[in-house]
Amino acid sequence: MAQRRKRRPSGHGNGTLARYDPGEFYCELFGRRGLSHTRHVRDRLDRLDLAMLRRRARDAERELLNLGITFTVYSDREAIDRILPFDVIPRILSRKDWRQIEFGVQQRVAALNLFLQDIYHGQKILADGVVPAELVLGNDNYRPEMCGFDPPKGTYVHICGTDIVRNEKGRLCVLEDNARTPSGVSYVIENRHLMMRAFPDLAAEMPIADVDDYGRQLSKALGAVGPDGVGDPTVALLSPGVYNSAYFEHVFLAREMGAPLVEGQDLVVEDDRVLMKTIRGLEPVHVIYRRIDDDFLDPKAFRRDSTLGVPGLFEAYRKGNVTLANAVGTGVADDKAVYAYMPRIIRYYLGEDPILPNVETNICREPEGLKLTLDRLDQLVVKPVGEAGGEGVVIGPRAGRRTLSETRAKLKADPANFISQPMVKLSVSPTLVADGVEPRHVDLRPFAITGDATWLLPGGLTRVALRRGSLIVNSSQGGGSKDTWVLA
Repeated sequence: MAQRRKRRPSGHGNGTLARYDPGEFYCELFGRRGLSHTRHVRDRLDRLDLAMLRRRARDAERELLNLGITFTVYSDREAIDRILPFDVIPRILSRKDWRQIEFGVQQRVAALNLFLQDIYHGQKILADGVVPAELVLGNDNYRPEMCGFDPPKGTYVHICGTDIVRNEKGRLCVLEDNARTPSGVSYVIENRHLMMRAFPDLAAEMPIADVDDYGRQLSKALGAVGPDGVGDPTVALLSPGVYNSAYFEHVFLAREMGAPLVEGQDLVVEDDRVLMKTIRGLEPVHVIYRRIDDDFLDPKAFRRDSTLGVPGLFEAYRKGNVTLANAVGTGVADDKAVYAYMPRIIRYYLGEDPILPNVETNICREPEGLKLTLDRLDQLVVKPVGEAGGEGVVIGPRAGRRTLSETRAKLKADPANFISQPMVKLSVSPTLVADGVEPRHVDLRPFAITGDATWLLPGGLTRVALRRGSLIVNSSQGGGSKDTWVLA
């Protein structure tokens, strides 16, 4: 029998991309039969010598380390600070794709804000049975203390990161919403600066949308949601401190906004107003972009053992003297079980079909979803609803018998803690690895900022699973990143 010949996308030359083969997966650079909007980059990449590509990649990696662009891994005692591995072959989005992403994310953010407003007020969506009441009211991230409180402009989710994947048919889908403290935007901007220095020839004369406006847009949006009667609000970024895994990003964003970076010990509350310690004495703070979870925000209101937060902060917030971004209690909106209801939530509040569909999701708290998951455990991806960073995810088709058996027991013991999804054949992008240029799976996290309106940073964080065959793109699980080009 003749051996079946591997499919190779059109457009290969004799250089860097000559041996590249995405196999059965949709390729972000080639598509299925060649993409017109990536042709110039393909041609330029193929004219680069592999040795030259490696040399430039090493230079770029060295620059990342010198600039201190790192994240922290607490589980590794020998290497706490790491650079986020950067792949020098960019991911390119057409204007058509970007418009779908932009409109789709704006739609989701609008629906999320309406959902949060409702569940902390009239709870009509719960009364109408569109979303199960116990899913929301029994959620660990639901804050009864927020009931009846109206944040400025009705905005709960000021900064949102939406994880988007492309399936084997080339269709864009939402994998999850991140509405608490989404991270990674600093890498988007730094990756672009690094790419323009390392590969100016690759980007020459390409109409690439700029990413340098994020700090200004963030400052503008946060200024728009300041307390009533404050004409020029002071914005500060509240960080847990230098040992937080995203501390580099906190420093970066404060600098980009021109805002002070503070820790809990730098703030005090007097007469329900927040004041910042400075060399000139105490000065008022009106808006806080907080990178601290609800539990640790105020020891008077939440965890009493917290040393990261500010005593009395929540009462100042409730009285309208300071705005917190994102709002307290937004964690309900990015719960993986609530995510499964997002298409219904969008239709309920906006009367529209989702522009960006969800990945098909089974809700294990529902008997039908649990039965389907148990019956097809070896075919599905099982996710705990409360974990982040890829923790606890079990990929059924790649799991051993013992792992499947343990997962089955966990599902039966606590079904409400899990969802399941089919294993999406994530799109791939050419990536420089030890053996040359090979396909690696990618996702995309665009960042939305909401003040008077919702604005998206053109592009977003493309995360890449650097291990061959891996679908886990998270940095804590060995993933890296790419520069993302939106063509204007």
